[in-house]
Amino acid sequence: MSLFPFIVRINFKVRKFEVGLAKYKKGRKRRAKKANMILMLILVICGLVIILGFHALYENGYHTDNAQNSNNEVAVEHRKFINKLAPQAQRLQGQYNILPSITLAQAILESDWGTSKLASKYYNLFGVKAQDNTTHSVYLNTQEFVNGRYVTIKARFQVYQDWNESLADHAKLLAYGTKWNPQQYKDVIAADNYLQAADGLQQDGYATDPTYTKKLIAIIKQYKLYQYDD
Repeated sequence: MSLFPFIVRINFKVRKFEVGLAKYKKGRKRRAKKANMILMLILVICGLVIILGFHALYENGYHTDNAQNSNNEVAVEHRKFINKLAPQAQRLQGQYNILPSITLAQAILESDWGTSKLASKYYNLFGVKAQDNTTHSVYLNTQEFVNGRYVTIKARFQVYQDWNESLADHAKLLAYGTKWNPQQYKDVIAADNYLQAADGLQQDGYATDPTYTKKLIAIIKQYKLYQYDD
C-alpha cells in the first residue's frame, strides 16, 4: 500500500491548519487593534468629560465669587450712603421732628442710593422742584404717576450745594408744609413711629406712586433704619 496519498492528505491538513491559524492570528490582531482604538476613544471621551466638568465647576465658582464680591461691594456702598446721611437726619429730627428712618428711606428710594443724576450732580436727594426761576435750579426729565401709569415730564428741580442742604430743605418742607397748605404733612410730623409716618406721607399726598408707603417700609425694615430714630 502506497503512503503517498496519506502523506498528501496530512500535508494538506497541516497546510490548512497553518492557514487557519494565520487567519486567526490576523483576526485576533485586528480585533485587538479595534479594541485598543475603542478603549482609546473611551479614555479620550472620559478625559473630555472630566475636563469640561472641572471647567464648569471653575466657571461656576468664578461667577459665584464674582457675584458674591459684587454683592459685598454694593452692601458696603449702601452702608456708606446711610452712614453719610444718618448724622444730619438725626440732627434734623431734633429740629423738625422728622424721623430719621423716614428721611433715610426717602433719600434711598428717590435718589437710588445717591446715584441718580439729580442726586449725584445737583445734590437733590428728594426730587424737590424749584419754587421759582432761581439760578439754583435745573430742567430734567422725571417720572410721574398719572392716571394709573408713569409718564415722563420735564420739570425744574432745585440745585443744592451738598446733601446736607438737601436733607434740611426736605425736613423744612415736611415741617412747614407747602405755600398753599402749611399743615399738609401734619400726619408725618405727628407720627410716633415710622409706620405711621410712612402712612402719613401717602395720606398727605407727598407722592403719586400708590406703592410709595410699602416701598419705604420695606427699605426701613431691610436696612434696620429704625435704629436711628430717637
